[in-house]
Amino acid sequence: MTLRRSSNRTRQLDPHYDAVLIGGGIMSATLGALLTRLEPDWSVLVLERLDGPAQESSAAWNNAGTGHAGLCELNYMPEPTDPSRAEEIGRQFRLSRQFWAALVEAGELNASFVNATPHMNVVFGDRDVAYLRRRYETLQRSPLFSAMEYSEDPEVIARWAPLVMEGRDDTGPIAATRYEAGTDVDFGALTHDLIRGMRDRGAEVRTGHEVTRLRRVPDGSWTVSGRSGTGRFSVRSRFVFVGAGGYALKLLQKARIPEVRGYAVFPIGAQFLRTDNPDLVSRHPVKVYSQADVGAPPMSVPHLDKRVIEGRVALMFGPYATFSTRLLRHGRLTDLFTTIRLANLAPLIAVGIQNMGLVRYLLGQLLASRGRKLRQLRRFHPAAREGDWSLIDAGQRAQLIKPHPRRVGVLTFGTEVVTGAEGSIAGLLGASPGASIAPAAMVDVLTTCFPDRIEHWQATLQQLMSGLEHPGDADQSVADAVLSRTGDILGVR
Repeated sequence: MTLRRSSNRTRQLDPHYDAVLIGGGIMSATLGALLTRLEPDWSVLVLERLDGPAQESSAAWNNAGTGHAGLCELNYMPEPTDPSRAEEIGRQFRLSRQFWAALVEAGELNASFVNATPHMNVVFGDRDVAYLRRRYETLQRSPLFSAMEYSEDPEVIARWAPLVMEGRDDTGPIAATRYEAGTDVDFGALTHDLIRGMRDRGAEVRTGHEVTRLRRVPDGSWTVSGRSGTGRFSVRSRFVFVGAGGYALKLLQKARIPEVRGYAVFPIGAQFLRTDNPDLVSRHPVKVYSQADVGAPPMSVPHLDKRVIEGRVALMFGPYATFSTRLLRHGRLTDLFTTIRLANLAPLIAVGIQNMGLVRYLLGQLLASRGRKLRQLRRFHPAAREGDWSLIDAGQRAQLIKPHPRRVGVLTFGTEVVTGAEGSIAGLLGASPGASIAPAAMVDVLTTCFPDRIEHWQATLQQLMSGLEHPGDADQSVADAVLSRTGDILGVR
């Protein structure tokens, strides 16, 4: 497709598209992979503000790489007798496995982006041990989690996670769960492969193009405009998806859809300690999660993780919360203020008042010395030596604040799809579980925004994700078969 330059230095692409996807991360890549299969004749354009895809939250070291399946994330199950949230996320991640396996079989993905990594919990003290025991007993009744193991025996836990027990003098109560068929996912590599596949099927991807304006025109389509390296650009599209991470709310506000009225965001960043020491790496082949500190946000659950990035294995521990008014790691300090409106000012203030524990936690994290950070690490790895670990910056998350009829505003820690203008625009807000459930989230987008096409697409969607029709968790044999088949294809059994 040729580029045209007008006399006022506006750089324009061919202005008419069936779908424009804003942002070059895992969400847009997943939606593009679906759309270019479901409608191969549609024109699809991806616009990314940076010079390449997957440089924000999807980048390998900007997230923990956990294939979030509800296995070890205790914040998904605060009440140990209520597994509903954990089961929902578990089902959604099974759909991700099915989708990725289908693309591996089709030759579009290299399965090296996902690696077998058991998921564990380790907790300390009578209260948390009692909680974990009850959680395990509850999850044992679910086909999604029935293979989970539980132990309060330090010797067993030492076999599962040697670094956690090595040098531990504390003889207090300890308990652990372990699920062997967990995963570590390089979402950056996955995003690059998905975008490459989109391009092979005719989609366009334009980097260095920052969207600054969304305007609906009388025929119901959208004008998407912004700036690039050589000037300004403008395109038209029947459908727009905003998969721009922390910038998603700002762009949906610019689109003036009432569905985001009163919504606000609270940015939280993260740092991790990382080691590439081969001796340490070889003795920690798992991801170990525990309970968050009192007052800490759910996304700050401490964890010591095996990571596999571009074939190299490392360990990371954290997160240590940071704060910035940027909404993206490569954003601007003015970002947060550009999202403040009269309608969301009260929810913002209310959330600050209601979450003083979170405010105190963030202040404590910001003031924490390197020594304090190492002391937190030594709760998981008592023998940790300072020289083995270096501090790295991770991604920035824009936690969603929603208006609430009784509490004015509430801070949420999930992901939410927002649609407007009769389904001609959609966006994804929030953070975890995010990338792990991208296929399920994007099917929700398609179902909501294209009700007249979804029945026509069902056969193809079923080929990619059979669990859409048969969840595969009502019967143990079906659940086991789904896990076994996708595991064989992805090489993660």
